[in-house]
Amino acid sequence: MTNVIGLVLPFFGLIFIGFLVARIHREPVEALGWMNIFIIYVALPALFFQLLARTPFEELTEWRFVAGSLFSTLLIFSVMFAGSLVMSRGDVAESTMKGLAAAYGNTGYMGPGLALLAFGEQATVPVALIFCFENMMHFTVAPMMMALSGSDKRPLPQLLAGIVRRILLHPFIVATAAGITAAYFQFRPPVPVDRLLSYLSGAAAPCALFAMGVTLALRPLKRVPHEIAPIAVLKLIVHPLLCYAVLSRIGNFPPTWLFSAVLLAALPTATNVFVLAQQYGVWIERASASILITTCASVVTVTGLLYLIQHGILTANMVP
Repeated sequence: MTNVIGLVLPFFGLIFIGFLVARIHREPVEALGWMNIFIIYVALPALFFQLLARTPFEELTEWRFVAGSLFSTLLIFSVMFAGSLVMSRGDVAESTMKGLAAAYGNTGYMGPGLALLAFGEQATVPVALIFCFENMMHFTVAPMMMALSGSDKRPLPQLLAGIVRRILLHPFIVATAAGITAAYFQFRPPVPVDRLLSYLSGAAAPCALFAMGVTLALRPLKRVPHEIAPIAVLKLIVHPLLCYAVLSRIGNFPPTWLFSAVLLAALPTATNVFVLAQQYGVWIERASASILITTCASVVTVTGLLYLIQHGILTANMVP
């Protein structure tokens, strides 16, 4: 247990430090803008590119792995969406946000740092694949469902163009595509460029986690929404269990790949859910509460998951 605590303490410690600093120094939320730009457009893309460029190309085409991970995420979204649709008597927009809160994990800020810390550089490929394809799915599902609900008034061609643009121009996806291309052609950047990428990569996880803590502090919890219990259970417990069962069933993946996918599925609700809620003016306060509560609860659930993995209680394949 000491090893697991030593693993997660620095990780969640950075989030707590960001939270504490933001509570002491009352800066406006806009003050975080440049750090977020650095993380999203510079540091994390550098990390993805550098690690993927060093990966043998044949490891980057495991479509069964991608399909299994996407299926488990989509199923969690569908369960929460359907349940909310019944309870809210047909409110598609609100049900979409609840579905995203239950299925859309914080794979951008938390995923790479924690997976690499827990499993080493071998986790790079599965983390990058899951991040890219799950974000493509979320970038597609959210605007399409909002258009269906009537919250997005754009004409269909403009809506589809916006979806494609958002997917193709996302810096993480651009960096991943560049890294895969570099791996295919076995391209290695010149030493000074590679050193710069190493500096930026080293800053990615600390800055992302600190910024996440600040963001949580700047969105105080005013009330606990009644939907938080099913959202937290689906996101932090059911999602990783389902991902583990699906990937174990469809193929004998390397343990690092399997456990990386399960770990990413166990992460709390993504901060992008709050951004989407603000964008469409739906479920804003409760989206913020879901992020805060699932993040706090994930200290226990993620630590427990890593304990099960590190001590061999959770085997590499559930199915012989």
